[in-house]
Amino acid sequence: MTDKPDSNAAHKAGLAALTLGAIGVVYGDIGTSPLYTVKEVFGENTGVPLNPENLTGAISVIFWALMLVVTLKYVILILKADNNGEGGGLALTALASEAVRANPQLKRALLLIGVFGATLFYGDSVITPAISVLGAMEGLTLITPTLTPYIIPLSVVILIGLFAVQRLGTSVVGRYFGPIIVLWFLVLGGVGILNIVAAPEILHALNPLHGIQFVMERGWALFAAFGAIVLALTGAEALYADMGHFGKKPIRLAWTFLVFPCLALNYLGQGALLIADPSAIENPFYRSFPETWVIPALCLATMAAIIASQAVISGAYSMSKQAIQLGFLPRMKIHYTSAKESGQIYMPAVNWLLLAGVLLAVLLFKTSSNLAGAYGIAVTLTMLITTILTYFVIRRSWGLPAWLSVSATCFFVLIDLVLVISCALKLMDGGWFPILLGLVLFTVMATWWSGRKLLMQSIQKEGIDIADFLPTLNVNEINKAERTAVYPVADPSKVPMALLHNLKHNQVLHARNLILTVVFDSVPWVGTKDRVEIKPLGQDFWQVTVRYGFMNTPNIPHALSLTEDMGLKVSLFETTYFLSRETVVPTPGSGMVRWREQLFAAMSRNAGGVVDFFRLPSNAVVELGTRVQI
Repeated sequence: MTDKPDSNAAHKAGLAALTLGAIGVVYGDIGTSPLYTVKEVFGENTGVPLNPENLTGAISVIFWALMLVVTLKYVILILKADNNGEGGGLALTALASEAVRANPQLKRALLLIGVFGATLFYGDSVITPAISVLGAMEGLTLITPTLTPYIIPLSVVILIGLFAVQRLGTSVVGRYFGPIIVLWFLVLGGVGILNIVAAPEILHALNPLHGIQFVMERGWALFAAFGAIVLALTGAEALYADMGHFGKKPIRLAWTFLVFPCLALNYLGQGALLIADPSAIENPFYRSFPETWVIPALCLATMAAIIASQAVISGAYSMSKQAIQLGFLPRMKIHYTSAKESGQIYMPAVNWLLLAGVLLAVLLFKTSSNLAGAYGIAVTLTMLITTILTYFVIRRSWGLPAWLSVSATCFFVLIDLVLVISCALKLMDGGWFPILLGLVLFTVMATWWSGRKLLMQSIQKEGIDIADFLPTLNVNEINKAERTAVYPVADPSKVPMALLHNLKHNQVLHARNLILTVVFDSVPWVGTKDRVEIKPLGQDFWQVTVRYGFMNTPNIPHALSLTEDMGLKVSLFETTYFLSRETVVPTPGSGMVRWREQLFAAMSRNAGGVVDFFRLPSNAVVELGTRVQI
């Protein structure tokens, strides 16, 4: 698909079907947080004594954190900040930078902040599958301690299987995962009610005063406690990142009528269980179930944990595609897995790199408690960056009053900062892992971005202005090929190197010569009516500009077929595409440092082909190489 899907796609596909898919893909992550959150809140590292007052206070904080951060911030506010239906860090970055386009320095700063936030999401995409599957498999020890040695091998097998089925597509995965996660949430709510009935005093936790009292009594130890409480919020960012897969309405319906009520009931139920039986702190989730239910609960939790990973995996695909078309990553192969929803994609390179990172995390940290130290820092930093970027959208784009924009932003920034500081305390206990991943990816993205700019500068410096070149071209003395030649270029003001090579070596000129430039605008979708612009240059040359949004699927032959209505008929069966393949040569000078230039050259060599990316017919492509120094 090349255009934005119909805005009524939700109705065509069926709102119920999309909501079911959203439950299966989007909410698996946050839905498995009850597996480990309460246990970690009362772990040794937090210093929170296990007593009825602290239980009521901690559960109150979890409940109101879900209400404020997930419901108010994400479901109500952030989902409104969609970029023509698309969500995620880069889509929001594009919105925010466009809102401040009159201030280039601020725009650049927001761009860098947003890209760093996007790289942190990849860190979350690595840790979520690892901690979710490990947390579920650790229930094996409740059946018999002799199964403990099998936890890691079984986790590895399950994770490999999960990433292997991604090629089937989000819609297929969501269709099968949705009913399982619906059952999971119903079981969470049901077992929560059973335990609440046994100790109904836990319902006092619904009063926010108990949460406030819990916070006030902690003092500086507050941050240690919040470092565990934040585990209940992980997965909130996936709501926004996966918006393009399902739309905001299904995501909101699922949260309001199923996910939030069942999560709240389960956390209240675990609190009630611990009031009645403090010894259940060894694993309050599984101990919530009657003994005969433990094995079925383990099986269901394992399936839910596998599915939990789907939210961040799908989000990583969307983020990667946006990064490519915004110029932050080299081209990679993208498979479109749905004829109805172009946001549903599969990227093999991203998939297998994520799997490698996930397996590394499992083998490095070995238990969900160890991974809990690594979990949270990437999520909370991403949340903080999202809040900052959203301010510029609601103030500059939406035009909300300054007092409202500033006060709302300060409120959420305060919450985000508490969560970030809390998770920062775990930096040496594993928090370094997602930060390191994020910094590596940020370096890669920044290098590609800067390298492309240097490449363009080099081409502009060494190139010949086409305005000076065409008047010197005597078309009557050159052999003519009665076909159309298309020369894709990044800079339409310069003569394509492929054209110069063609004239020099083949001594031939085509009857129609199109200087083609593809522009990716910082909006998700550009419609067909705005797709193509043409400008006659004389001497049988035309300048053609093709525009796409960063969520459009490029298809150059289709775009060229639109020029007939503009007076330029291009016969696709009589067209040859002449591509200039630049070989980047790092050189000493004022560009990037040597190692970054070498990294860019390596990425450039291994970037996906232009032919596949732009849907060019492979039997009509001629590639001519050229060396470019940066």
